[in-house]
Amino acid sequence: MNAAASPASAERAAADALLSIRKVEKQFAKRPVLCGISLDVASGEFLTILGESGSGKTTLLRLIAGFEQLDGGEIWMAGERLDRTPAYRRQVNTVFQSYAIFPHLSVFDNVAYGLRAKAVPRGEIPARVTQALAMVKMSEFAQSAPSRLSGGQQQRVALARALVNRPRVLLLDEPLSALDANLRRQMQVELKSLQREVGITFIFVTHDQEEAMALSDRIALLRAGRLEQVAEPREIYGHPATAYAAQFIGQTNLLRAEVRDGIATAGPIAWPSNGPSGTAIFSLRPESIRLSQASLAAKSTDVTAQFRGRIKNQSFGGAMDLLEIDCGNSHLIRARIPSRGLLDGVQEFEFSAGDAVRVREGDAD
Repeated sequence: MNAAASPASAERAAADALLSIRKVEKQFAKRPVLCGISLDVASGEFLTILGESGSGKTTLLRLIAGFEQLDGGEIWMAGERLDRTPAYRRQVNTVFQSYAIFPHLSVFDNVAYGLRAKAVPRGEIPARVTQALAMVKMSEFAQSAPSRLSGGQQQRVALARALVNRPRVLLLDEPLSALDANLRRQMQVELKSLQREVGITFIFVTHDQEEAMALSDRIALLRAGRLEQVAEPREIYGHPATAYAAQFIGQTNLLRAEVRDGIATAGPIAWPSNGPSGTAIFSLRPESIRLSQASLAAKSTDVTAQFRGRIKNQSFGGAMDLLEIDCGNSHLIRARIPSRGLLDGVQEFEFSAGDAVRVREGDAD
């Protein structure tokens, strides 16, 4: 399967590629885990590998790091075969989900450990450790014991320990998953800021769609060992290539429609469509649906589709409410509209035709 990608972002990544993954395959106990993965990662890019459990995302990270061996394909870095280079010689460092900080060593000595193991000249180590701690804003904790650090501080130490080795690529395997929700959001901002400051290529693995959207320059969505789509966050959200991508990243309504003479019809809903005739699937995001302007005593100039339905459920979500709308004949539609108090009975809704994005089933279906 060839993953759909934004042509502009794909061309930029290929032109500036620091890391090139070419038709990579991996099996465990004769079970395919990665199936011909090809992906270019640009220098200085923040790429997120996103996927559900078992999709192969951590395996791909371990192949780049050298912790696993390829069963097929090649990995190149800066014009040289990376997969033939021993793990300890690769200019790659990994931050794991478990920070694995040595409890008997101070923060300073934890960060210095890798340099000492690599026999870096003794006089060079203090300056490099000090610089790495400054990068992650942990200078004042240099002599602290790990047991006295919060989860976020321990995460920063793990980052400093990786950065002190001056890698060309930093691999991050769900490093924020152990943090509580508020700290996780804070660390997302700090991690993105840090990546911009140091300019190192980050390859970040997560199963959290919101985290991927917040952090990434591009997202590579993996499904059952294959790339489903590779694109910038706005592109993959606004123009998902497949039904799976549309459902996995954010909420959506998948409308199975018949297209005839430029009109798509899904049950009681119809809208203009420029695509070829026949059976098709469309993704319509809940926030693209709004109460009909006619219901609000205003006139709209871009209304292209209208439908009516009975409010089945309304969930308060702060500034926005999520509605479940029964359109009849087992057609349920979800809409996200600005909070305006309780709605009941039958209401009129509308959306613009361009917001109904045609998607394909996907080869893994």
